[in-house]
Amino acid sequence: MGDRNFTPFQVLKTERLTLRQLISSDANEIFALRSDSNVNKYLGRKPSQSIDDAKIFIQTINENIQKNNSIYWAITFSDTDNLIGTICLFDFSDDNLKAEIGYELLPDFQGKGIMQEATSKVIDFGVHILGLNTIEAYTHSENQNSTKLLEKFNFKKHSVDGNNLILFKLTFNG
Repeated sequence: MGDRNFTPFQVLKTERLTLRQLISSDANEIFALRSDSNVNKYLGRKPSQSIDDAKIFIQTINENIQKNNSIYWAITFSDTDNLIGTICLFDFSDDNLKAEIGYELLPDFQGKGIMQEATSKVIDFGVHILGLNTIEAYTHSENQNSTKLLEKFNFKKHSVDGNNLILFKLTFNG
């Protein structure tokens, strides 16, 4: 059984990136991310309407981290603290062996290998630190960038639901 304790928050670093906890000063970038029509295109969520929405979102995310329900990182370049995207593990199974991964990136930073770098680090964290043996991801059938990213990490397509969401699974035989 995996251990799910996200306190203290685990900052992750890659060659170019720092994955850190969301902070209140991220509100403008969170608002930009969650209100962008290209980012929201495949997510089926109501876009953020205001900076207050973004602040409430940050507070809710951090409360979920404190409750060990999910872990959610702000993606930043290591030489700056500005949020350019987010990545998270959530919807943990009762035995803590399975979780879902989610991610989003501001359009100006897409196509530069950033999400591949962040995803690699988060998968490593999920498997080696949390003890996950399955990571799932849902992506819209038309979201080719997300599909390509998942396939690079050997996620296998499992099913498609009525909303054109494809379930991908990455399984480790630990």
